[in-house]
Amino acid sequence: MAPGNTLVPRLMDQCRGADIRRYGFELPARAEYVSRARRLTRTQLTRWGIDEDTCDIAALIVSELVTNAVLHTGSEHFACELRDSDGRLRVAVQDQGQRPTGPRLRQGAEDEHGRGLQLVDTLSSFWGTRDVEDGPGRVVWAELPC
Repeated sequence: MAPGNTLVPRLMDQCRGADIRRYGFELPARAEYVSRARRLTRTQLTRWGIDEDTCDIAALIVSELVTNAVLHTGSEHFACELRDSDGRLRVAVQDQGQRPTGPRLRQGAEDEHGRGLQLVDTLSSFWGTRDVEDGPGRVVWAELPC
């Protein structure tokens, strides 16, 4: 699907009466598409006039969430959605994973792997996860002020 296509499934509920900007894209779940997800995120946030620091943080969060979807879920593709509403930017990544447990923070990870969610936890105001309602998969999201 083309970036911004309205056929990309909505990953988050829309609030009535709120001024919301949404952008979504779907890409193959392969390592070479992580950088493309980062670029699409940065390009859209720049179009919206989001400040450079927030763009940097959001691109890093997208990179970490997409990398997790690619490496740990066995997905064929992933969907990403950006939502700017009421001074908050929310990033959500949906995978097709079928693992029995969701992502978890690792405490005291000493190796170079396993620190992505610690980074997301540090950089975001809130983050969380939920199972997809109509099939396999999970949505992992993070919020930050903008």
